[in-house]
Amino acid sequence: MSDGPKATYPIKAAQTSYRVLEALEELNGAGVSDLAAETDLPKSSVHNHLSTLREMEYVAKEGSTYRISLKYLSLGTHARSRRRVYEVSKSEVDELAADTGELANLMVEEHGRGVYIYSRHGDDAVNVDARIGHSVYLHSTALGKAILAHRDRDEVERILDRHGMPSMTDATIQSRDTLFDELETIREQGIAFDRQERLEGLHCVAAPVLDKDGTVRGSISVSGPVNRLNGERYEEEIPSLLRKAVNVIELNMAYS
Repeated sequence: MSDGPKATYPIKAAQTSYRVLEALEELNGAGVSDLAAETDLPKSSVHNHLSTLREMEYVAKEGSTYRISLKYLSLGTHARSRRRVYEVSKSEVDELAADTGELANLMVEEHGRGVYIYSRHGDDAVNVDARIGHSVYLHSTALGKAILAHRDRDEVERILDRHGMPSMTDATIQSRDTLFDELETIREQGIAFDRQERLEGLHCVAAPVLDKDGTVRGSISVSGPVNRLNGERYEEEIPSLLRKAVNVIELNMAYS
């Protein structure tokens, strides 16, 4: 559980239920014993929370294995649809995937983390852990850095204080000074690069999406293996495509 803003009167039962749900996601489904070990909770407590969640249809059971149910799909779809950037970005993300043959994504920030809310695979796209709803550290991705570059320094500092700067690969930025220097460059160029900073062997290029007031609403990207995303294609061609896509998205956000 993250060290976010604290509730004045936290409901411990609700906290425990979500610990169980998060463990279910992490384990990709599990039985009571494995969940108890993962959460460091008594088996009886885990079973009671699972039974309650199952009765409310938030958890499904297959044999002795519990899984998060599809009921969350409805909640997630509702939450995503309320982000205007999602509706106006989809067609441009689709076009980026078609034009490049690679993986194109849309990310927003929530609770200091980057959340993938739309994705499209081109014909040659690789499969990576960028599934819809998956959250990542902002400092380790081109998408996240594109967002951070358009946040106040104090806000970025608070995000880093809360989540830290975990090293995902040997290339992940570990210094705040280095990160802030790069964020300044991103603001100037309108493009962010991820040089194997989150996943080894993967390059990514991203651009921020701003509303007419200059507030960052998300970011879009193209990512692919290092052997395909390099040189002029990586440094110039794909950034140019991203800038064109962002221009269309921002116009649609402002005037449609």
